[in-house]
Amino acid sequence: MKIALVHDYLTQRGGAERVFELLCKHYPDADVFTSLYDPQQSIDLGDRPVQTTILQRIPGATKNFRLLAPFYFPAFRALNLQAYDLIISSSTSFAKAVRKRPDAIHICFCHNVTRFLWDTKTYLREFAAYQRFSPLLEQVFRQMREYDLRYSQEPDLYIANSTTVAQRIERVYSKPATVVNYPINSQKFVFCDQKEDFYLVSSRLISYKRIDVIVEAFNWLGWPLVITGDGPERDRLQARALDNITFLGHVSDEERTQLMARARAVIVAALEDYGLVPVEANASGTPVIAYGAGGVLDTQVHGKTGLLFRRQTPGDIHSALLAAQDIPWNYHSIREHALSQFSEEAFFSKVEGAIEQAIQPLRLPQLTEQAAL
Repeated sequence: MKIALVHDYLTQRGGAERVFELLCKHYPDADVFTSLYDPQQSIDLGDRPVQTTILQRIPGATKNFRLLAPFYFPAFRALNLQAYDLIISSSTSFAKAVRKRPDAIHICFCHNVTRFLWDTKTYLREFAAYQRFSPLLEQVFRQMREYDLRYSQEPDLYIANSTTVAQRIERVYSKPATVVNYPINSQKFVFCDQKEDFYLVSSRLISYKRIDVIVEAFNWLGWPLVITGDGPERDRLQARALDNITFLGHVSDEERTQLMARARAVIVAALEDYGLVPVEANASGTPVIAYGAGGVLDTQVHGKTGLLFRRQTPGDIHSALLAAQDIPWNYHSIREHALSQFSEEAFFSKVEGAIEQAIQPLRLPQLTEQAAL
């Protein structure tokens, strides 16, 4: 069986990219496709060939990839994947649009519906360009929503990373989705039960991640907070932060691993579609203090692996941080929860089962024809 792996763009390193990296390792002979590829800023595929679209030829495209949003759908439609029996797309937006042969199977690992189209104000509210050009952009987005709905019908099977995302896929795209919680690469995370006196945020610095409310809560408390990651919100957040808050920007995987293992807790204030960071923290034996909605409801046990707060406000985070100090966390139990529930072995066992179910209906006509002969 000839397999193609397709991702929206490989220009950053977030949770979706880490899942795609695992897919690439699990299918070492599959061909890899994406719209744009920057090996310095995204996952490490070594010497493995990565086939890109015509957008790769545009100067500065990998750094300004968000500005190319209207062009991704035609770029993916132009990819020639007719030789492939199984197409596995990894998408929050565009890769689901690829074409396939009528007898081929397309399975989409959908990390979310296209968020900037269907939750525009939340996703783009802090981008100055959106505020300035929103009337014009809305006209563009209206057309893009039509294409998004049309191309959402291309996959034969959707695999959602959480119950929340599965519900969104059904509501927006009118397609059912199988829920398979995404795994972590457990070998990348180390355990430490000697926590140090700091808290950690590991995130891209974009508006919907709500790092602003975390910064405000720690401004009140004066407790040490370390923030890793970069993004368009960094300057604004740094201007608001007091001296107890440290911004490290992009850090290596090794440094991030050590920070996760040694932190008192990892803080997440976003409404995450799924969210690998809380699971990665737990795999390090570290509790999570998170907004209690979305993907964390699938991954966290309140009071055992973390604490969930009800509202995305500095006050709720402040209260959760104080409450967490009174809990005798069992760091070994936290790690065991993550390794037993969200291992690569458990993940791919479920994935292979879902793929087998998707392929089976296409095999039945072939078996019937063979029996007739």
